[in-house]
Amino acid sequence: MRELLVTALCLVFMVGASQAQDNRPDVLFISIDDLNDWVEPLGGHPQSITPNLTALAERGMTFTNAHTAAALCNPSRTSLMLGLHPNTTGIYGNSPNWQMVPRLADLPTIPRQFRDNGYYTAGAGKLFHAATFNAALYAGYNDQSAWYEYYPSLDRQLPDEITPHNRPQNNNPFTPNLDWGAVSADDRAMGDGQVVAWSADQITTQIDQPRFNAVGIYRPHAPWYVPQKYLDMYPLEEVILPEVPIDDMVDVPDAGRNIYHSNQMPPTAFFEWAKSSGEWQAGVQAYLASVTFADAMVGEILEALEQSGRADNTIIVLWSDHGWHLGEKHRWRKHTLWEEATHVPLIVVAPGLTEPGSSSGQAVSLMDIYPTLMELTGLDAPDYLEGRSLVPLIEDPDAEWDHVALSTFGFQNHAVRSERYRYIRYADGSEELYDHQTDSNEWHNLASDPAYARIKAELQQRLPQENAPNEAQ
Repeated sequence: MRELLVTALCLVFMVGASQAQDNRPDVLFISIDDLNDWVEPLGGHPQSITPNLTALAERGMTFTNAHTAAALCNPSRTSLMLGLHPNTTGIYGNSPNWQMVPRLADLPTIPRQFRDNGYYTAGAGKLFHAATFNAALYAGYNDQSAWYEYYPSLDRQLPDEITPHNRPQNNNPFTPNLDWGAVSADDRAMGDGQVVAWSADQITTQIDQPRFNAVGIYRPHAPWYVPQKYLDMYPLEEVILPEVPIDDMVDVPDAGRNIYHSNQMPPTAFFEWAKSSGEWQAGVQAYLASVTFADAMVGEILEALEQSGRADNTIIVLWSDHGWHLGEKHRWRKHTLWEEATHVPLIVVAPGLTEPGSSSGQAVSLMDIYPTLMELTGLDAPDYLEGRSLVPLIEDPDAEWDHVALSTFGFQNHAVRSERYRYIRYADGSEELYDHQTDSNEWHNLASDPAYARIKAELQQRLPQENAPNEAQ
């Protein structure tokens, strides 16, 4: 049955062998930075306003249990683009550039795979990792061999980013990178607005070959500077805060408490400051506003696709590189192996194959995007990819799926997420286990409970057997 459906999809996209080059499906590849599950299709926050993501979900399939390979930009994006886990690449942090690693440098990334197979590839914004929002942002670790066009150009010509003059506005004692506030600017004056405007022009331009359009939206990456109208959508006094039990960390091993330290951006200390200073609610407001701003950017891209007249022949994949804590587990930011940091939006629209408004709760990974796109477009996937095609679930959300999502943060620290459970094992051997059927907030560590020994043993079998040395060393 699966083979028949995929064949039918290919027939929709390809009319005759002689015209296959012209009629292959386009791909619209949308990345959103630091977007957790606070979006309407996932229900992670009851006040989130994301009508465009909802409209996209209504067109295709939402993977409600999708997870990143790493809760940090560089290892996550490198793994997604290369199709290899961090424990294989050896890239665990933000500093190693995959192109400087000889065994990785010549591997085809997703966009290069499309370019090498006759697609016109155009990218914009943050798709690969770059260190900061500065002159290296969009060049960064980008695969310059993958693109016909890129914006801003890969010689590091950046658009102007509108920011407040006095930073940090929230008076935090740590870093301006964790700031938030309103800016007096139109959407298109923002960096994301300029990226989206350029991408919309690319999408609506007619060309004679299939295209791979990739758009990297930077918000809700911090600092959370957005036009005032988005903050006004979340009246400060009405903002709902995450529920954070005072004793939540009692049953967490030291390795979990201390997995990430930074003098500039200490996750626990920043959260304690946000609570004591009265800024917690303002921070949540600003994150929600930034999420809605990013959603508006998605709306501009989808509108351009409709105007192009090619929506019925365009595969859409929307994803975020990792999640974000806003107080859960007494933390701010990412850098953990808990649900808030690994759970991400993943929406796929494959015309003629996805059932509009469908969803799957199976555990899937961003690693699965590469083989999925290869199968949907009829391209040969590299034989070393470590993800799995999601086409079986796209065809049948109830299909048998004996796979888990593996997330890694640092050398030999791993989380295994199944449909029901999350198992974490740190490099020192300490463990956590959570049952999402009864404890969706991961407040109760069951790793030492004998009643769950069998479950824990089964999940342990899914841990990687090999861990590549850290390329940053």
